[in-house]
Amino acid sequence: MRARFSLAALLLLAACTAPSAPPSGDAPLPGDAGDSRPFAAIPATALIRFAGTEPFWGGTVAGGELLWSTPDNPPGERIAVARFAGRGGLSFSGTLAGQPLVLAVTPGSCSDGMSERNYPYAATVTLGAEVLDGCAWLAGDDLGPPP
Repeated sequence: MRARFSLAALLLLAACTAPSAPPSGDAPLPGDAGDSRPFAAIPATALIRFAGTEPFWGGTVAGGELLWSTPDNPPGERIAVARFAGRGGLSFSGTLAGQPLVLAVTPGSCSDGMSERNYPYAATVTLGAEVLDGCAWLAGDDLGPPP
């Protein structure tokens, strides 16, 4: 089961990885030209906030814990997660209500579709067979409403 979580996380991160040739003037991405550095733009100590719409969902992730909330459960549910730093972003995997949950956080401008805010990261959640798209930001960025 854990291998399936890891595989899903790797596939999500691979799908969101930027092209191998960076635009001129930009520094190479981790993994270019034999570089094996993992994504490091978000420190392991950061509190990441994420949210999506239709259906509404959101939460936070920090350390080894993810808080998942919905309109049906505003206080949310806390689960243990494992962090994986891939080439193009991060993933967090765990189990929520008996279903595998994988949160992938990748850099790139993101809009929640309901406000005029732009967030610095995209958030993709796979919960069981359902895939949810949303946005993410770091605590302190003051870019969005608290989850």
